[in-house]
Amino acid sequence: MKRLRVLIVDDSLTVRRRLADAFTAEGSCEVVGEASDGQMAFEQCQRLRPDVVTMDLMMPRVDGLRATELIMGHCPTPIVVLSATENRVEGLRTLDALAAGAVDAVDKPSGLLDARWMETLLSRVRVASRVRVITHVRARLKTERPRPPSAVPPPMPAVAPSSHAPRLLVVGASTGGPAAMRYLLGALPPDFPLPMLLVLHTTENFDTAMAEWLEAQSGLSVRKAVDGEPLPLPGRLCVRMAPGNRHMVVRSGRLWLEDGPERHSCRPSVDSLFESVAREMGATAIGCLLTGMGRDGAEGLSALRRAGAPTVVEDESTCVVFGMPREAIRLGAAQHVVGLTGLPLLLTALARAGAREGTA
Repeated sequence: MKRLRVLIVDDSLTVRRRLADAFTAEGSCEVVGEASDGQMAFEQCQRLRPDVVTMDLMMPRVDGLRATELIMGHCPTPIVVLSATENRVEGLRTLDALAAGAVDAVDKPSGLLDARWMETLLSRVRVASRVRVITHVRARLKTERPRPPSAVPPPMPAVAPSSHAPRLLVVGASTGGPAAMRYLLGALPPDFPLPMLLVLHTTENFDTAMAEWLEAQSGLSVRKAVDGEPLPLPGRLCVRMAPGNRHMVVRSGRLWLEDGPERHSCRPSVDSLFESVAREMGATAIGCLLTGMGRDGAEGLSALRRAGAPTVVEDESTCVVFGMPREAIRLGAAQHVVGLTGLPLLLTALARAGAREGTA
């Protein structure tokens, strides 16, 4: 069996040795190179062409974010970022690296890299190595934003009239989700009439930085949900995000945070949110499932469709990982399948199909 070729990038010799020993001992991996800064990482990636890169962020000379941009602009390679995400600045830089093309991010513990953490890293590295990465043109990484509307806007997708006024958009995503949400929030029109509930598979160390980053990137109100707060009313777009390690559900017109068991190894779970919204709101919700590994969200999206809600999944052509959308399609949960760039227009058309204005 062909072994997975790994390039390790970290300014700490101790960390590089620990990672190299763990990858070598695992048997299915081969460490083809090590780099102590981003410039060396870029040069080795060009020369060695590894299958996957583990990337530290905070390094001298050229940091991990810049190295990610260089690699994805010139020799696209799956990258797993190792980040101390409890540090706010490093958490925000991790999200910038994911937007620049890194496939995944793993929390780096402040102390010893123990066996359980290494097992998690090995699993995530294997998955990342199978992702089909694309070239990110360097000049666009800092400047590209959704384009302003042209003088003649594109036609709105044809959507069947609805007898139910939409009141809520619920969205779930995992691997590739931060970059997808960055695009989606920036591309939805300023008068988008529905609030959004969002589940991303994130951790307690990462959730605050995620909300702050999405808010800064989009200019919208994005924050973590508060247990027991009223459900936002239709009228304008705001985002309430599930905190790390808590399920978010809707019940009796309020948002509740729960510590129930993981679902499909996930907490927060997209299924938990979608199923609660199907019970509470039925056809007055819109469900949207984006890129992600595994199957979380598929059953919940199916529940929404059975309740009469419009359902949308991201097309394989734009997914970083097609696992969650593929499973939803397999279950017959997807009413619409569309690429990321087509989502803003479709969701806007669905939101306006019988929408009534309110206040948020």
